[in-house]
Amino acid sequence: MRAWLMDSYDGVEQLRLGKVPEAQPGPTEVLLKVRYAALNPADAFLAQGLYPAKPTLPHILGRDGVGDVEAVGSYVEHIRVGETVGILRCETGVETPGTLAEKVVVPAESLVRIPAGWSLEEMAGAPLVFLTAWQALTQWSDPPAPPVEKSILLVTGASGGVGVASLLLGKSMNLIVMALSRDEEKRAKLKTLGADFVFDPGDRNLRRSVSAAISPRKVHLVIDCVGGKLLPHVIAILGYGGRISIVGRSGGTVPEFNTATLLFHRIRMGGVAVGDYTAQTAQTAWKEIVDRLRTIGRRPQVDSIVPFEDVKKGFARLARGPMGKVLVRVAAENKHDL
Repeated sequence: MRAWLMDSYDGVEQLRLGKVPEAQPGPTEVLLKVRYAALNPADAFLAQGLYPAKPTLPHILGRDGVGDVEAVGSYVEHIRVGETVGILRCETGVETPGTLAEKVVVPAESLVRIPAGWSLEEMAGAPLVFLTAWQALTQWSDPPAPPVEKSILLVTGASGGVGVASLLLGKSMNLIVMALSRDEEKRAKLKTLGADFVFDPGDRNLRRSVSAAISPRKVHLVIDCVGGKLLPHVIAILGYGGRISIVGRSGGTVPEFNTATLLFHRIRMGGVAVGDYTAQTAQTAWKEIVDRLRTIGRRPQVDSIVPFEDVKKGFARLARGPMGKVLVRVAAENKHDL
């Protein structure tokens, strides 16, 4: 079968399209013919050796996807040959071969059926970003619970996959959502998706603009997908006891950070890692996510779809900053295309 192969940790630019033997499912696994795969920043980080995984090379990237069931293991009971299913967070694309291939083997416990009304494309790109956003929103209590209703949520990099997911889930929790994006057109789109306020993070008066919009209230929670030079400004915007869920670092490393800025307002920061989800907790969280999206009448956002042969172009689009998810069409029928 054809697959995009990662031979080294020199970046996604070095991926090559080649052929590998078709794998067979074990007793608790399922073989899928991949229809659509999704690209994630985590794929690019893994390809640069910046992700906590060291799979055997050559490796096949791709953590999300939708496919048709071609074969099931002897112990699999709830999945049938011929069904079309989606993949939740698991080791697929991390330590085991992923979805940037014509076929992939996935643990049966990490498969889900496509929610009613969703397209294959919407399903293909949703799991990783929505599970990430869910953890970012709920990780500050034990057991996990959403922030208090009408709390103020600030999302950086809001037009990306996790950013859009955070916006939609935040609205499902009845939060006031403030979204940051450098692109004027994307800010307008974020407003149509439900953002209460949108701002340009490049605005020199960002802190003043945010304060003026919500005064006398303060931001309670930040989901930060950017990091870099923006992080100190985000910390300054938070109110007393504010929390920051660190999701990504698309803005690079933080050049200067004074930890004293955390002290007197008791700011708390915490990283988000979907690797903490077990198959069971991912299934539970996914059901909650789907129910919430159904309640607010929203579905995942797809930015663009590239052919299987153009995976590198898809990663280039991802690096430029999409509005939603970038997908790869591996094998699809016209009736399912957007």
